[in-house]
Amino acid sequence: MTNDHAGDHRETFKHDPIGHAEVRAGMTVDELAAEYGDGGFGATALHEAVDVYSEMLGDDVTNFLGLAGAMVPAGMRRIVADLIRDGHVEALVTTGANLTHDTIEAIGGKHHHGEAVSEDGTPREHDERLRDEGVDRIYNVYLPQEHFAAFEEHLRGEVFPVLEEEGAVSIQRLTEELGRANAAINERDDVEEGPGIAAAAYENDVPIYCPAVQDSVLGIQSWIYSQTSEFTLDALADMSDISDQAYEAEQAGALVVGGGVPKNFVLQTMLVDPDAYDYAVQLTMDPPQTGGLSGATLDEARSWGKLEKAARNASVYADATITFPLLVAAARERIAE
Repeated sequence: MTNDHAGDHRETFKHDPIGHAEVRAGMTVDELAAEYGDGGFGATALHEAVDVYSEMLGDDVTNFLGLAGAMVPAGMRRIVADLIRDGHVEALVTTGANLTHDTIEAIGGKHHHGEAVSEDGTPREHDERLRDEGVDRIYNVYLPQEHFAAFEEHLRGEVFPVLEEEGAVSIQRLTEELGRANAAINERDDVEEGPGIAAAAYENDVPIYCPAVQDSVLGIQSWIYSQTSEFTLDALADMSDISDQAYEAEQAGALVVGGGVPKNFVLQTMLVDPDAYDYAVQLTMDPPQTGGLSGATLDEARSWGKLEKAARNASVYADATITFPLLVAAARERIAE
């Protein structure tokens, strides 16, 4: 039954009709992102995120990158390092775990796709068998435990002794020295894989903040070394530096990959500054309706004063190992035009 009186209540609904994406051979990533804009649901969100992130890469925007999750083991390391080298990141906030895995690759270790059988061809009793074989699993990524021993040796030989002479140091100073050492060893040993994120940050004077460093192998090794030396970390020292960066920014943008501490640390920086973020994009898989910070919308952050009322922002709810490369590739194409 039709409603013959619909016109009495509203004008004919003609607002921005849904289109149908065209996918063709040879199209660029930015062209694909544009096609997403014709669709709905997550496609619309990713299209909007590309629009916002492309504006964030303008010359007058200071960009803060929050990087959570196991993004380095999952193969996102080079994307982050290249963003830093190309001047698209002014401050990185990440986890000790990402820095641990970044360093392992810098000094010659590798993460691996997993096999369901052992070298002798017999099936594994998967995680129980992996435990016996000395292999750690991160979903479908595998890491031999001997790489952690090499990581410990690297820290004790190349990183901690330098910092021990300086007294209590900030966590950012630790990450800076880690980047220096990673770059040096990577070049000295002619490691096939690149020196990575911490090295790129060191070489380009980009600070790395790691507010929950204790929650990682890097943090565990730092604590162990501090038990028998003068080395120690000042957990509050970084607050001044990142707040100063935010205060001095003409415009500020936040790209938040994942949630947790990196997301909150990036966003809360604006709580002690008179201004707030002008742009923000988040890539997450956590839903907003549970009330947790990791899935909270960026519109909600506006209510806290973390985003300007007029800030452009977009949230994409999908696996960041899929959306992060798409976002960066499309935005890079757009600003290169």
